[in-house]
Amino acid sequence: MTATMKLKFALTALTLLTCSLTWSAGFLEREIYFSEADAQAQIEKSGTMQKSYGKGMVIVSFLETPTIRLGNPEGRAALSARMNVSLLGQPAVPVAVEGTSGLRYDDNAKAFFLDNPVAHAVQSQAIPREAEPMARQAITQLMNAYFRAKPVYVLREDGTAQEKAARWLLRSIRIEPGRVTAILSPV
Repeated sequence: MTATMKLKFALTALTLLTCSLTWSAGFLEREIYFSEADAQAQIEKSGTMQKSYGKGMVIVSFLETPTIRLGNPEGRAALSARMNVSLLGQPAVPVAVEGTSGLRYDDNAKAFFLDNPVAHAVQSQAIPREAEPMARQAITQLMNAYFRAKPVYVLREDGTAQEKAARWLLRSIRIEPGRVTAILSPV
């Protein structure tokens, strides 16, 4: 092997090592953000939904689109909604629902979705205490079905350079107060 070839080989090895160390140290990472307002605007576009469970034993529907608050509780999305619940063929009664959710990224859809939303509190004077667990379960199932199909943010083809990069290089997601941070990396 000639001295020139040895030098080229050494420089190539050094370049690969430097790039590898740079990527693993996070120097080439970038962050993109979307706000709570961006997520809420996307939810508003999605409209409402109604579901029936147990052959009409429980019917649950959104009266309006749910409201989302990011980062409270820490690392989660808080949800609130006004819904109608009909139990065992009775007339529908309005309820106020509070819940929480995680966030997931679907690479095929290039979109962010709320993940595993759970109703924690169902408030209504018209629903008997013994029926609240059944109503909470039906509401949680409706929220899961709703947010499984309705993204809270979609990376656009014609978006910013960061969004275009995120379409291929998403590494992790953080929910912070009022916004979501997506970490991009070439690795």
